[in-house]
Amino acid sequence: MKSLFLIATFIGFSLGIFAQKATVSGYVTDKNTGENLFNCGIFIKELNKTAYTNDYGFYSFTIDTGSYTLRIAYAMMRTYEMKVHVTRDVRLNIPMIPVETMIDEVTVTTEKADKNTKSTDLGKVELTIEKVKSLPAFLGEVDVLKTIQLLPGVLAAGEGNSGFYVRGGGPDQNLVLLDEAPVYNASHLFGFFSVFNADAVSGLDLYKGSMPAQYGGRLASVLDISMKEGNNQKVKVDGGIGLISSRLTVQGPIKKDTSAFIISARRTYIDVLMKPFIKKDSPFAGSAYYFYDLNAKVNYKFTDKDRIFLSGYFGKDVFNLNNVQDDFAMKIPWGNATGTARWNHLFSDKLFMNVTGLFSKYDFKFEGSQDQFKFGLKSGIMDYSGKVDFQYFPSLRHNIRFGAYYVHHRFIPSSASASSGETEFDVGGTVKLFAHEAAVYVGDDFDITDMLRINVGVRYSFFNHIGPFTRYVKDPTTGKNSDTLNYAKGESVALYHGPEPRISIRYSLTQNASLKAGFTRNLQFIHLASLSTVSLPTDVWIPSTDRVKPQLGYQYSVGYFQNFKDNTYETSVELYYKEMKNQVEYREGALPDDDVKDNIDNNFVFGKGWSYGAEFFVKKRTGKFNGWVGYTLAWTKRQFPDINFGEVYYAKYDRRHDLSVALSYDPTKKVSLGLVFIYATGNAITLPVSWYLIDNRITYEYGQRNSLRMRPYHRLDLSVTLKGKETKKFKSSWNFSIYNVYSRLNPYFIYIDSDGDPYDGSLTIKAKQVSLFPILPSVTWNFNF
Repeated sequence: MKSLFLIATFIGFSLGIFAQKATVSGYVTDKNTGENLFNCGIFIKELNKTAYTNDYGFYSFTIDTGSYTLRIAYAMMRTYEMKVHVTRDVRLNIPMIPVETMIDEVTVTTEKADKNTKSTDLGKVELTIEKVKSLPAFLGEVDVLKTIQLLPGVLAAGEGNSGFYVRGGGPDQNLVLLDEAPVYNASHLFGFFSVFNADAVSGLDLYKGSMPAQYGGRLASVLDISMKEGNNQKVKVDGGIGLISSRLTVQGPIKKDTSAFIISARRTYIDVLMKPFIKKDSPFAGSAYYFYDLNAKVNYKFTDKDRIFLSGYFGKDVFNLNNVQDDFAMKIPWGNATGTARWNHLFSDKLFMNVTGLFSKYDFKFEGSQDQFKFGLKSGIMDYSGKVDFQYFPSLRHNIRFGAYYVHHRFIPSSASASSGETEFDVGGTVKLFAHEAAVYVGDDFDITDMLRINVGVRYSFFNHIGPFTRYVKDPTTGKNSDTLNYAKGESVALYHGPEPRISIRYSLTQNASLKAGFTRNLQFIHLASLSTVSLPTDVWIPSTDRVKPQLGYQYSVGYFQNFKDNTYETSVELYYKEMKNQVEYREGALPDDDVKDNIDNNFVFGKGWSYGAEFFVKKRTGKFNGWVGYTLAWTKRQFPDINFGEVYYAKYDRRHDLSVALSYDPTKKVSLGLVFIYATGNAITLPVSWYLIDNRITYEYGQRNSLRMRPYHRLDLSVTLKGKETKKFKSSWNFSIYNVYSRLNPYFIYIDSDGDPYDGSLTIKAKQVSLFPILPSVTWNFNF
């Protein structure tokens, strides 16, 4: 009897070891449009595990054969539950049904219910474009970048500005991607609007810390924006007419269920609206400003194993200023262009590959003339790159990514021209800098136990600044050029490389609560040089050189995450500390013309920085009333031996308190209400502390850098969306927004004004504030058919 028991035990143990496994894989799509749904959660009830689709809607998990209950949830989709009996490998494509109208009987989710506490994500936020569109819009323009400014740890660059700073990092430390292509200047109208047309965007991921190994090249954050793929079921037209711009999007099948396209365009008409008010005999006749965007994308599915995507973006700002009376004219065009070609391939049910070719270009021009004198300035950056990414799903406990990346950079930091009549001045001509950048990476997100999950990865990066290049050598005594070093085409000027490890850990305290911790080491090889306190088109990108070392950043973070009331509420508290080395600034007193016949980096100084803080976040995910409240308490400091006498000072990105409230409420099926409230500590500024007279001219003595603060910034925005009568073929809505409801005069910048005579005692010197936007109502009509 004892022997029989031992034999039975052995057989049972053996069957446990050699239990038959099977892989379930497939794509999750929107049934109405055929678009793939990325980051969609597939919950396996019997195992209490969740698998997620990747960026192309593909999922894969390997389990023991048997019967299982799958629950699939996605933003603004009906939650789908199904029984599956798994006896062998199976391809299971899942179409999700959108919730067109909110009804009580349908469960609506805004994202994966337990991802807040179950994932290893630290400092990551996912936003759907539906949520972005539900909030009040600035002058009727829905703006992706203004929405992420409402998240804790993300600061606005200034009043009405779409630029953003993340956890004490500068604007160049944010990697902004559109369909994987980097966008180097993401702003229109000198920063007041972003280049992203919301009608062409499907969603976005923001990484503020612990970014996965597949991302690199920046210290602060990654903003990964995905374009819509196009409707492969039927032709659909969306559009909107606002006070300053209109937009139109057309999408539809090229071949139903197989191929689709989308084209989306937007243009402002400030120039058209102002033209009747500028008379032909006015000195400013011919002055105008406008911008436009064009997004396009096509995809073709050969089989379930092969699919290609082609997408592109082109946008431009054009600003013309004429003054016939003074014989003065100025033209400032700038813009971005990107292109992405991707091939998805399934080697097996467990191995997914994506091969990508990328193009990205940003250029800025300035052309001015007065009388017979003409002056021109040009700068920009252009990239050609390629990458291959693999995703391997060995089991439910592992999600392995690995791949490689290469980019060829061409920089134009400065290109000047000047002439008077037929006389050409020698101002140095066009300066071009070239570099290679490459990286390989591997990362694994896996469960050690049911309680402990870890995401570990390493990225090894390379950067090579190459010729042709001329180095101007400075005399240390006089500061003038004393020698030149010439590098031939392709010759190495400076080579840098190094590892970028990163790790994040999640430990589950209960079913609805967890602790997380993370560490990242990042290298950044390209830099944004700016002479202004805000990001402007005149800022220039430059590579690491023999004089400019790569920026190096270390970030440590820890957080507590908990969900309440069946995952209806998400809460989190994150603490972070960040060190930044080899930071770059212009030297004190530097001027734009200092770069003529010189290396731009000869005008740089170098130092270090650090930031630390706490981020608090409360979010209601579901129901007619939802939204979030975020608060950040933070410090950001810099220290440069050549700035501020070497003393520590607060960076312009320092913001002690930052509070954001973003709420939406749908009282009926026809009415939606939105509210945004912002409060932030005033920006750090440098102002004069005394003045004196030299040759009867007032000369100011400035205090320590960023030693003063502007007034606090706060603002309330409201919006109402009214849906019109709907038919099967046509829908429309009116959106009414009020920006800055109580007309707060928030500071944009401060200048020093003097009035009176210093010799008779009547002189008064005052610091005066300039504010841009009082209360601004707007109305937009949106339609689709």
